[in-house]
Amino acid sequence: MKQNEALGVSFQVMTEIAIIGRLADTALAKALPGELTIAGFGVLNHFVRLNVEGESPSKLARAFQVTKGAMTYTLQQLETLGYVRIEADPADARGKIVRLTARGRRAREAGADSVRPGMVKLLEVIGADEFARALPFLVMLRHVLDAARD
Repeated sequence: MKQNEALGVSFQVMTEIAIIGRLADTALAKALPGELTIAGFGVLNHFVRLNVEGESPSKLARAFQVTKGAMTYTLQQLETLGYVRIEADPADARGKIVRLTARGRRAREAGADSVRPGMVKLLEVIGADEFARALPFLVMLRHVLDAARD
């Protein structure tokens, strides 16, 4: 494939991923329990997916590519709901550590359960094998993009 053709295809792929992201966010927002936002679910899912014990708000903001202020707002909402605890960082008196609570873990599971019917429909239409084939490319793309942001 020639470079211009390859650039066109790569642009199309990135455009499709962006559109899929917006469509998935819209579907997720409709499916999540009322008090849980997409941003909040993302944070809860981050803790569960990566098995994180505790993280600073700054590290979470960087992971989600949002401002510290935006992350602080999301964390305050989650803390009000009892989904996270924000504690003083024992290693840095000025710092904070965010920890997932048992209630937060249950909320994440409820959120995941709420999207399962939509996932089942996608699997029926597209097939599990297609998802499995797409995953290595998507993981590799995420790793490359993640490394390039620094």
